[in-house]
Amino acid sequence: MEAKNDLIAAALQLRERVDGLSFDAPVAYVYNPLVYAWAPHARYLERWGSGKKRVVFLGMNPGPWGMAQVGVPFGEIRYVRDWLEVSGPVERPARQHPDRPVHGFDCERSEVSGRRLWGYFSRRFGTPGAFFQEHFVANYCPLMFAEETGKNRTPDKLHAAEQQDLFSACDDHLRRMVEIQRPQWVIGVGTFAAERARHALEDQNVRVGRVLHPSPASPAANRGWAQAAERELREQGVIA
Repeated sequence: MEAKNDLIAAALQLRERVDGLSFDAPVAYVYNPLVYAWAPHARYLERWGSGKKRVVFLGMNPGPWGMAQVGVPFGEIRYVRDWLEVSGPVERPARQHPDRPVHGFDCERSEVSGRRLWGYFSRRFGTPGAFFQEHFVANYCPLMFAEETGKNRTPDKLHAAEQQDLFSACDDHLRRMVEIQRPQWVIGVGTFAAERARHALEDQNVRVGRVLHPSPASPAANRGWAQAAERELREQGVIA
């Protein structure tokens, strides 16, 4: 119970720190699912975050049809609801881009990255209990950014001054999560997450690795992400 409460407290602190930040053009919309989708996010932490973890998989930030909808990292709705058995009421951001509406668990769009990631874990481990016994999935940054056109703007593309305050909050949260879960490995899902983990955790007793991001924008991921990710995990010694 203590670990659950610690994760909740850390997430609440992160929520407050990033919710007070401002971002200039080309960012036009900022979604903070730790505010409007807090109920399922807290349920995810409570149900699956407790206990020591051997491996934490770290994504970059919410996708428009995943965590931005349901508050769970890589939140492909079918896997969040049916495999993770996480649900809860989802409100709406104060400002939404008309092409990026939040419908919560009623969203009919698929999050391809989440479908690939959770699909791989469900096939490999069978049950969520077996997976979360030693593993966890988190995002480095909890905010999603959209430009006036609706295009996603990833954290690495923000202005340097905006990155400074945002990354400071996210680094602190990542360090706190590692203190709580005490993983041997933090695996960045994609280059950005791995680089941020190496920076934030350089003085921590944890190994940082990387796997290919499952984004459909990646030709390598489209050729077979699960096989590529498993090969990378084996080569790094994360799995036997």
